[in-house]
Amino acid sequence: MSKKLYVGNLSYSVNNSELEALFAAHGVVESASVITDRDTGRSKGFGFVEMRNDQEARAAISALNGKDLDGRNLTVNEARPREERSGGFGGGAGRGGFGGGRRY
Repeated sequence: MSKKLYVGNLSYSVNNSELEALFAAHGVVESASVITDRDTGRSKGFGFVEMRNDQEARAAISALNGKDLDGRNLTVNEARPREERSGGFGGGAGRGGFGGGRRY
C-alpha cells in the first residue's frame, strides 16, 4: 500500500519531475506534485510524494528530512489527512429573509 509524504520548505524553482527524481533514489515514486497557487501558478513551497510502500517512505524520510536542497532544509514527514475547510462564505445561517420589526 502506498504511503503519502509531505515535503515542505521547497525552493520555489523545484518542479514535479525534480521532486520525483529526489525521492526516486529511495524507492518507487508513485506520484510527486509541487503545490502551486491557483491564481499565479507559482509554487507554494511544498508538495506531496507518494511512495510505493511504508518501508520506502521511511527510508526517504530518514534520508531527506533536514537535507539541504537549493539552500533550504527540507521538511519531510508522513502526510496528515487533509483538514476539512468550510466553504467560501463564512456562516451566516439564520440571517437574511425579511427585514426587521413590523411597520404600522
